[in-house]
Amino acid sequence: MAQTMQSRGPVTGTAATPKKRRKFFVLDFYGTAVGKKYVMAITGIMLLGFVLVHMIGNLKMYLGAEHLNHYGEFLRELLVPIMPRTVVLWLMRGGLLVAGALHVHAAVSLTRLNRQARSVKYQGPRDYQVANFASRTMRATGIIVFLFLFWHLADLTWGWWNASGGEGEFVRGDAYGNVVRSFERVPVSVLYIVANIALGTHLYHGVWSLFQSMGWNNPKFKEWRRYLAVAFATLIVVGNVSFPIAVLAGIVGK
Repeated sequence: MAQTMQSRGPVTGTAATPKKRRKFFVLDFYGTAVGKKYVMAITGIMLLGFVLVHMIGNLKMYLGAEHLNHYGEFLRELLVPIMPRTVVLWLMRGGLLVAGALHVHAAVSLTRLNRQARSVKYQGPRDYQVANFASRTMRATGIIVFLFLFWHLADLTWGWWNASGGEGEFVRGDAYGNVVRSFERVPVSVLYIVANIALGTHLYHGVWSLFQSMGWNNPKFKEWRRYLAVAFATLIVVGNVSFPIAVLAGIVGK
């Protein structure tokens, strides 16, 4: 009672292999080392721009209380009445927060990728010989800058820690008075000076490596890249450090 066996055709793996869903092209690009370098460079440019504009705006402190307070009010009134008061300012802060988070994530991801690929960092030692100290301390200075940013906001934006020996308190809208009251405390001024030196070191290597990340690393431009990095970092450090020194020296006061 043999039954006739029906022969089966050749089996292919096409039907059994599920199609892999493709990521959104932006995420797909960010998943590559090149994409992370571009994100790190672009967000770095945004943060560099903010640091520069923030420092320039704060120079109004030397013109007196009226000018600095007017500048602070101008930021809160951006695009009013098209947008409600302070909304644009908070959108800008949110954008900077996102840029900072992406910058940190890209930096950490690149470090992991480089360690997996090889023991040498992606920066060529020959190209980055001038930035040895700054590059070695990027993680430490980055952490210092992050913690300082939180202190800076708590001190002069939220007003949690702004007081002068119980004599003065944070007054919303009085940017000039808040800065003076804060920097009259010597430990706070020292903290600002040290943190800004760390910021300058971080900015120096950031500006220097920005060109490498974007592929703008022609040896012909190496020298002016170094000058640009030194000039930018020096400008920011000197400008920011001058504020607590001016208050302690009595150049700026109530």
